Amino acid sequence: MRLREYQRKAVDAAVEDLRDVDSSLLVMATGLGKTVTFSHVAKRFAGDGSDGGRVMVLAHREELIRQAADKLARVTGEVPDVEMAEEWADKPCLTGRRARLVVSSIQTQVSGFGGRGRMSRFAPSEFSLVIVDEAHHAVADSYKRVLAHYRQNSDLKVLGVTATPDRADEEALGQVFERVSFVYEINDGIADGWLVPILQRSVTVQGLDFSAVRTMAGDLNGADLAALMEYEGNLHGIAHPTFEVAAGRKTLVFAASVAHAQRLCEIFNRHRADCARFVCGATDDLERRRTLKGYREGRFQFLVNVGVFTEGFDEPSIRVVAVARPTKSRALYTQMVGRGTRPLDGVVDGVDGAAGPLARVAAIRASGKPDLEVLDFVGNSGKHKLMTCAEILGGKYPDEVVEAAAQAAREGRGAVDLRKLLEEAAAEAERRRAEAEGRRAAEAATRAALVGRASYSTELVNAFDVLDLRPAVQRGWDKGKPASGKQVDLLRKFGVPGAAELSSAHACQLIGTLIERSRSKQCTFKQAKLLKRYGLDPNVSFDEARKTIDAIAANNWTLPSGFGAAAL
Repeated sequence: MRLREYQRKAVDAAVEDLRDVDSSLLVMATGLGKTVTFSHVAKRFAGDGSDGGRVMVLAHREELIRQAADKLARVTGEVPDVEMAEEWADKPCLTGRRARLVVSSIQTQVSGFGGRGRMSRFAPSEFSLVIVDEAHHAVADSYKRVLAHYRQNSDLKVLGVTATPDRADEEALGQVFERVSFVYEINDGIADGWLVPILQRSVTVQGLDFSAVRTMAGDLNGADLAALMEYEGNLHGIAHPTFEVAAGRKTLVFAASVAHAQRLCEIFNRHRADCARFVCGATDDLERRRTLKGYREGRFQFLVNVGVFTEGFDEPSIRVVAVARPTKSRALYTQMVGRGTRPLDGVVDGVDGAAGPLARVAAIRASGKPDLEVLDFVGNSGKHKLMTCAEILGGKYPDEVVEAAAQAAREGRGAVDLRKLLEEAAAEAERRRAEAEGRRAAEAATRAALVGRASYSTELVNAFDVLDLRPAVQRGWDKGKPASGKQVDLLRKFGVPGAAELSSAHACQLIGTLIERSRSKQCTFKQAKLLKRYGLDPNVSFDEARKTIDAIAANNWTLPSGFGAAAL
């Protein structure tokens, strides 16, 4: 299975980091092939079999177990053992071998064996790597217990992979995983043409009032939410607009309860006979497979589910996702929306090279699935901050930008492009910042004409101001992590003051920017710092900066009359 460029970068970053630290995290959005990615990491750690290294993959759903086993077999050429329920790994008497790859459910690992769990069957010393799929669950006690067992091997490495780290989970994940090796989120995938654009439509339902719904474990109370969503008026307020807006497009609906799913399915089928079916946790396995087969083959339009297809369900032909189960959880909302972000099969793979992103975006636009439409049903949210597409697309934006885009989406008519709204909100925030910076620069230029070189050399300089950069939003897993020694040394070589006081995330941002400036032959940091001091544009070429600085020096380190940014 040939790796895409970002998958290769993720594999290389994980392998490299795990040479230095014992645990690392990969963040990749749903639909971007995280299972294929970690399978390639597993292949590198399992080696050629001569070193005895084994790899354990942990997950919490059967669908994820089967998916991991399939991808591992295709990537490595070796069928892994499965340790789950009635299936047992390490039976060389039956297979003639001891598998180097084992896939197991977390529930199986901690169950039985007199409280010791089936994990006690496995010697930690035999494993070189444990991979935790859907690693946002790794903060749970069950995962901590299993990882503690395998970490009795002091040489063990742990790799976590997740598509949906909730902001509330990020800091906790930072305590489990020492380093975040690679982040490639849904916005990155859309921009590079690996995922389809997302359009959000806010549908106002008059009877929806979440004010009385309680909060439990950080999300809306299930019983309260179900009672509200099962109200007759709200059922029709959701089903009718969904039927109208979907207009024949394949639609996945997330319901709040089994009763809610049944009633929505019933109402859809009143609109058009046999256009909807539902699946829940209690659905018989055979019936579920039949239903999914019929859905994939297009025999009915609406598939309604209750918490079944948030993970491990891939169906690229989904054109509409209806979130009839509002949530405060970014992770859950991302999982629901992520079920529909894949482009149609065969549209983007094989489109590589320098023009790859633009070509893929164009191919998606011209395909039978140019976008995904997400329906959110809104009313009076009361004290609750309910998730929207702005939150899942806005991971790299400040909170105020995300909120501005979310508000614009709620007030918009029809389906709106959230990426565009985020860009507009960010541009407006940047405009306000630039105005403030302009005022500061003008004041600095005035001072520069009056002070000498000596006073300038002792002034503390903010590296982000020098480069006209907005410091990146620090994710929770970065909190409290200072710049590493390597980062500090590199920044000092670039001439950045105060590098040791930076966070790891901000040091990484500055290093990336400075390396890119060097590649594009822009002026150095030291040149930019001097230009900024005189109120001049720091985003010029090395040669232009040198000529400007020479002119200032020749004028006794004062700005020549009439010489400003326009002169550059």
